[in-house]
Amino acid sequence: MLKKDREFKIKFRGVRGSHPVCSKNQVIYGGNTSCVEVQVNGRYIVLDGGTGIINLGNDLVRDYITSGTDVESRKPIEAVILFSHAHLDHLQGLPFFKPAYIRSSNIHIFGLRSRNRDFEQMLSETIFDFIFPVELQEMSAKLTIKNIHESEVIVIYPDKKDPEVVRLNTEKELEVEEDTIVISCSKSYAHPKDGVMIYKISCNGKSLVYATDKESYVGSDSKFTTFARNADLLIHDSQFTIEDYVSPITPKQGHGHSTPEMAIEQAKLTNVKQLVLFHLDPGYDDDAVKRMEEKAKKSFLNTVIAYEGLEIDLMQVPCRK
Repeated sequence: MLKKDREFKIKFRGVRGSHPVCSKNQVIYGGNTSCVEVQVNGRYIVLDGGTGIINLGNDLVRDYITSGTDVESRKPIEAVILFSHAHLDHLQGLPFFKPAYIRSSNIHIFGLRSRNRDFEQMLSETIFDFIFPVELQEMSAKLTIKNIHESEVIVIYPDKKDPEVVRLNTEKELEVEEDTIVISCSKSYAHPKDGVMIYKISCNGKSLVYATDKESYVGSDSKFTTFARNADLLIHDSQFTIEDYVSPITPKQGHGHSTPEMAIEQAKLTNVKQLVLFHLDPGYDDDAVKRMEEKAKKSFLNTVIAYEGLEIDLMQVPCRK
């Protein structure tokens, strides 16, 4: 692939945690739940399938329709969807993801096995079998659903259509060309009750770490620090203000979510270039979120709070020396 064809773009489709919101005081940052779109060298990688994935799916279908005049001439939709865990705010948009109902679509889904269930079974039982009129198996797209373990990496080669899963003892064992997409993962147990998967996407000499629904530890999280070190972009859970986190009335400690202060501490320890605060509490209005951002920037200048439509081009970030 020619250098001019290389890309690494991120677009935030849903940034809220717990449940979607819709009010006149919550329009700046948006009300959809977790979903981040990543385009790397022409490949689509989707982080979580909250309600934000619905608009992403609408856009993909629009592009599919305009790519040709009939089924034979149109470019099929292909995507990799990475789920952090199986809580509803990260799954609830998937039944409304229109590309999954188009026969030519090729969608690879990865997630954690938990509670003695494969991720496919978790999806089926959580959002399809009992509360939705369509079953997972009735989606007409080609769906490949696999468990992912932190000893495995997902590799997307430039000249191969489907991703490959490779099991490694250490990340250093894998040697690939710079334009090959490598997705590694690390499980965090600091989210009730089965933990979450943290993902790192690396390609073109750049890297993105997605760490939602992760509560920090006293003295930081050394495992995470090692995993995310020197990333170009860190998307980190920051659901609660410190005041709400330690509230004497309704404390949030142990709920599996961080504060901006926790995210900033990790950003500094991991030496990341840019920090995005993510998974915002649905109870916070635009003014409250804006105050969070202003306070955070005083401690880590290159910080932004995620909002729907925020776009970041990692290829415009200078390479590390």
